[in-house]
Amino acid sequence: MPWKADINYVTMLGQKLWHATHNKERKGVLHFRPMNISVTGEIDLSAVKYVEESNYDPLMKGDIVFNNTNSPELIGKTTYIKQDTNWAYSNHMTKIRVNTELLDPVWIAFFLHTKYLQGFFKMQCTHHVNQASINSSYLSQRVNIPLPPLPEQHRIVAKIEELLTQLDAGVASLKKAQTQLKRYRQAVLKAAFEGRLTQEWREEHKGEIEPAEILSKKITGEQKKWNHRKSKEIENIDIRRYVEIPEEWISTQIQNIARVIQYGSSEKADDNTSGIPIIRMGNLKDGKIDFSNLKYISKNSPDISKCLLQLGDVLFNRTNSAELVGKTAVFNRESYEAVFASYLIRVRVDNELYSPDFLSYYINSSFGRKYISSVVSQQVGQANVNGTKLANMVIPYPDISEQKEIISEIERHFSQIDHVEQTIETSLRQAETLRQTILKQAFEGKLVPQDPNDEPASVLLERIKAEKASRAAEGKKGKTLQRRSPKRTIKNAD
Repeated sequence: MPWKADINYVTMLGQKLWHATHNKERKGVLHFRPMNISVTGEIDLSAVKYVEESNYDPLMKGDIVFNNTNSPELIGKTTYIKQDTNWAYSNHMTKIRVNTELLDPVWIAFFLHTKYLQGFFKMQCTHHVNQASINSSYLSQRVNIPLPPLPEQHRIVAKIEELLTQLDAGVASLKKAQTQLKRYRQAVLKAAFEGRLTQEWREEHKGEIEPAEILSKKITGEQKKWNHRKSKEIENIDIRRYVEIPEEWISTQIQNIARVIQYGSSEKADDNTSGIPIIRMGNLKDGKIDFSNLKYISKNSPDISKCLLQLGDVLFNRTNSAELVGKTAVFNRESYEAVFASYLIRVRVDNELYSPDFLSYYINSSFGRKYISSVVSQQVGQANVNGTKLANMVIPYPDISEQKEIISEIERHFSQIDHVEQTIETSLRQAETLRQTILKQAFEGKLVPQDPNDEPASVLLERIKAEKASRAAEGKKGKTLQRRSPKRTIKNAD
């Protein structure tokens, strides 16, 4: 595939500077924007906005759409339009229209998106405040495309689409499996807190586990020992509203097994690593504490003495979006100094009565989530569960030895799930590598055999140059008429 041409030779570029006013009523026409092109080069209409139409040039079948303005990591995403539309397109998109008698538009789209995947446009873009751009002059004159004969373009495109369709089907299956694993995690927790994971264990240890009445007395005795002042209990709350527990268990509230329920530090944090790490709500992920991307507070802060974490402290995210509020994890690092931020609540339990891991798993289960959703208060842009509501959460209370057995069973199942998830993640990365390999081979002429009967690429290039020269001549003749023609606009444009 020795012949190459720049895009200026082979295309007509159109870049409409439309700063359209979007409406909430979905009136008018769809406004095609950068987020409507996925990182795999597919059209993604999961988030669309509309603009009122006037007289405009809609995207048509075969149009190539190049994302000319975005973050440096995303600039250059490219797709093509598979059928005629009435869509408008934003000024962050460049439309490329080719003569389909000379070029396959899908070939051009795949090539430009391959350059995006390779990071070419990230390296060549012009940087602005909070964004970067590739202007139409650079795109048309500085980006060379490989130019095989048109029949070969069609064959390569067909092969690319065949292979990517198979690859996408495999990726979809892997992502479906990921979703099923998340459901399986919740199924494990459900079985754990319904007592099903340890049903046989209870039968084997009947004479060893303490009965419900003893467990209840132990809680009362511990409260007296701590001089614990109970909060007012919520009326008509029963654990069986959330989970059907075995008869050997009792239910209680977090306030009855907690020595400490405390809000964290509101001290301003920064990146100065000479300070003390502060665990924030972003560090609570999937039931664990992520110790990467830490912020720090000064070692001279008065909050350190009162907010220093201890092994086994349960951290509860009290303020976040509705789907994330209530995420919980246990601080489990020995000999590690850290404090916790104000959007978190620390619960410190008596380890002889209750396991912090058991509590964390329960809060993260569907049963805990159900309680949280029932008491959450909505504020501007976020949800909140305060310390009193957390203290009043009703929780299952089996004997401490059974709690430990349940934790062991949960972690055994989760370890197996983790292994499968890691395998899926590896397969997804390999799929992405394979995608790039397919495209790379396509534009190196290695994906399909060449046909000696095809028109030589050199002849095709001359035809393209002739077509461009003819178009330029026609443009000069029509220049005066174009100046008099009405400007195409979109209503309510900024």
